[in-house]
Amino acid sequence: MTHLIVGYPSVEVNRQMLEIMGEVGIDLVELQMPFSEPVADGPTFVRANQEALSAGLRLDDYFGLLARSAGAHPFPHLMMGYYNTAFRLGHSDFCRRLREAGAAGFILPDLPIEEYDDLFELSADSDLCPIQLMTPTNSRERLTAIGQRVSGFAYAVARRGVTGGRTDFEGGTFDFVARCRSATDLPLALGFGLRSGDDLRQLHGRVEVGIVGSALLEAWESGGETAYRLLLRDLADARY
Repeated sequence: MTHLIVGYPSVEVNRQMLEIMGEVGIDLVELQMPFSEPVADGPTFVRANQEALSAGLRLDDYFGLLARSAGAHPFPHLMMGYYNTAFRLGHSDFCRRLREAGAAGFILPDLPIEEYDDLFELSADSDLCPIQLMTPTNSRERLTAIGQRVSGFAYAVARRGVTGGRTDFEGGTFDFVARCRSATDLPLALGFGLRSGDDLRQLHGRVEVGIVGSALLEAWESGGETAYRLLLRDLADARY
């Protein structure tokens, strides 16, 4: 699963990124709606969020890109963002607009399951998967509670902290994955700190999905379309 921040470097560049993803044949993508306080994000994404907002990105721009990409590419699209978006729109309109734009689900990392209120029911009514995060700081009891609410797949956060830094798989990551596996029968996706095809190869037989975000954005910033395509091909080749 890949990731991009809508509006950074620009919506037009986002379209190019998605076209390359389509060429390479990614499995699914999360499109992040920028927010002023992205608490789960590291420095690269924080800067990108701020620049997208400063450039004037609005919700209509976000949903426009989502709808265009979902209509053009076969891979599932997930909305990723912070609860502020759902709160400001209202849960019903949030789910309606995602459904109408062709989204398969959403990820709201700052919304605990106890605060979902009617969002679980409305998501089900709209055929949306509210993806739940499992983190290394969760107790077994907490993982079990989250597992009971998993839809689509569970997002296992590979390490403490924010996005961007490299994950050391020798630091107990796979013990944590085993705890997540015991909490749900649905697929597991591992994110935070995956940066290369070699990282994905280490996940074979352990999780179903590897999530790469910051490394892709950094590749675009350092080497443009060429570096971005090379990294995506490296990741795609490492799946099997």
